[in-house]
Amino acid sequence: MPIRLNGPDAQPYVLGLFRIVVSLLFVCHGAASLFGVLGGAAGSGGTIDAGTWPGWYAAVIQLVGGSLVLLGLGTRPAALICSGSMAYAYFKVHQPNALWPMENGGEASVMFCWAFLLLAVTGSGAFGADRLLARRTSERGRSAPEPQTPVAA
Repeated sequence: MPIRLNGPDAQPYVLGLFRIVVSLLFVCHGAASLFGVLGGAAGSGGTIDAGTWPGWYAAVIQLVGGSLVLLGLGTRPAALICSGSMAYAYFKVHQPNALWPMENGGEASVMFCWAFLLLAVTGSGAFGADRLLARRTSERGRSAPEPQTPVAA
């Protein structure tokens, strides 16, 4: 039976792809800030000094939390922490400069915040390690969490 792209059959796959793309971009931000790759911190080619608040901690959350979400491992709690860090970034770093994200440079923070909040609510979708581990646990006869059902509009 073919998968319909506009039906509930496709939803876990599209959600899984969404999770992978968003978290990969998030990991790239963390790697740039911590290791100076991909243009470095804020495009300067440099890194953020270890332990500086809030930038270094945000970069660690981006790298570690984004990696967990990318793998689909502990997606809901990791995505919630990532979402919260971006909400903090917007309201403490960007919003004091101007009201609207277009004016204060906070578009990425807002988009990441809402994208990770969506993943915290919906779960990992397809292709996630969470689903693989749940399947293996249920095959061993232990009780596993209920499989994620598609979100209906």
